[in-house]
This record gives sequence, structure tokens and C-alpha cells, in this order.
Amino acid sequence: MFKISPLTAGILYSLIGCLFIFLAINSVSKEGWTFFTGLIVAFATMNIGSGIRFIAFHFKWKKNMKK
Repeated sequence: MFKISPLTAGILYSLIGCLFIFLAINSVSKEGWTFFTGLIVAFATMNIGSGIRFIAFHFKWKKNMKK
């Protein structure tokens, strides 16, 4: 099993979150606000939040490794 860096994980989570945002925008423009659109927005929020946390952790970790 290979290990993936926090920066790579953060970028992947952010990209997946952007994909969910794109899907939510398309869903709202076609059908309006539905339960599933809200669910997609919730998933996008969680993914982008996780991506930001992973990226912030990466830079904190790099800063601590220099000391």
C-alpha cells in the first residue's frame, strides 16, 4: 500500500468538490432546488473543507519539519 501526501489528498478532495459544485449548478439550472441538489451541495462542502484542511496540514507539517 502506498502513502499519499497531504497536499495531493487536498488537491484531489478539492477537485472532487469542484466536480460536485458543477453537478449541483447543472441540477439547479435544469430542475431547480431538490433534495438531491442539496445533498450534492453538502458533499461539495465536505470535500472542499477536507481539501482545505489537508492543504493547511501539509504546509504546517512542512514548516515543522524545517525546525
